[in-house]
Amino acid sequence: MTIGVGGSSFEAELAKLKPMTDGIEPIAVAEFKQRIAKAQALLREQGLQALYLDTSTSLAYFTGIQLNLTERLHGAVIPVEGEIAYLSPTFEEPKTREYMKFGDDVRCWEEHEDPTELVVETIRSMGYESGQVALDPHTPFYIVDGLRKAGNRFTFTQGSSITATCRQLKSAAEIALIQRAMDITMEVHRAAARALQVGVTTAQTKDFLDRAHRKLGMSWTSGAAQFGEATAYPHGVPHEQTLAEGDMVLIDMGTKVGGYRSDITRTYVFGEPTERQREIWNLEKKAQLAGFAAAQLGAPCENVDFGARGVIEAAGYGPGYKVPGLPHRTGHGLGLDVHEESFMVKGNKTPLQVGMCFSIEPMMCIYGEFGVRLEDIAYMTEDGARWFTQPAHTVDDPFAYEA
Repeated sequence: MTIGVGGSSFEAELAKLKPMTDGIEPIAVAEFKQRIAKAQALLREQGLQALYLDTSTSLAYFTGIQLNLTERLHGAVIPVEGEIAYLSPTFEEPKTREYMKFGDDVRCWEEHEDPTELVVETIRSMGYESGQVALDPHTPFYIVDGLRKAGNRFTFTQGSSITATCRQLKSAAEIALIQRAMDITMEVHRAAARALQVGVTTAQTKDFLDRAHRKLGMSWTSGAAQFGEATAYPHGVPHEQTLAEGDMVLIDMGTKVGGYRSDITRTYVFGEPTERQREIWNLEKKAQLAGFAAAQLGAPCENVDFGARGVIEAAGYGPGYKVPGLPHRTGHGLGLDVHEESFMVKGNKTPLQVGMCFSIEPMMCIYGEFGVRLEDIAYMTEDGARWFTQPAHTVDDPFAYEA
């Protein structure tokens, strides 16, 4: 179906949508405890005494507690041996306990106190007077600085060797949550494509993306829409656009299910594609499929980038990050964060392993003309790479309405 032929409207499409939340299974307490046990095994291997978790998605990953970062320290300490301890402002202790899924050790600090001293005291109370402590990579600098001053018998190291090593390998439960998020976002993509009409603005389109996700039962969404020449810029432009016949349309969006993210981009032509648009769209799809073909168990992550970029360079674009061509890495890991390790980029020798989830999105950018990004998320299984969502079908029928 050529986009823009026989379209409905945003309101008509919204009326068709029904919640897609039945049967969602949250991460079980037993799995959180397994994650902590794995972190403790890594701490032992690396000769570390503890892992400090700040208010971040790593705190959510290991404990299930999802909080927004503020100026007040909330967090947890996982010792190399023993039980986790939670950290909270005293007046927030009741809320902290309400969020806790397991454990009962909550250490509190008062408003006039330095909370970084509590972190160090907690580690000492666990039997460690000195040594090396891994810090959540998302810990704000003021806390890192305070820890260095309060705990000068300890040394502190960036903790991604613990957090990323655990988080980049998804369990079956995590895969299921991501799959549901992807299914929901793809439903919104199809509805948006059917509803686009000449004269709608990018602001109206983004409002529809949010409302559609919420109609499907989601409480959090993220969406971006670009039309025409603005599609050439990977993260958009600061001005609104109005849709015209023949425009390239780029829509990138996602939601969260149980904290886990979806992230899908579709690019297509509103109306009949020109030969130029058809050529670049087909090149983009060929590059995306080459990146997927390069995703082999045991191969380095950079091979995904090499596979996709090689197709683009063979067509005369680039080389490297030069534009016209692909100006950024080919993909990023995905889970509780929309961008997390491991990254599909030159120099990343991390081997692809079962459970890794990552985007394949080798965008073609032609500044002053248009761009094409086709983004789908793949994950590694015992049998190799699989898609969460099937790639765009063709430039004329991107959602396979007529297939």
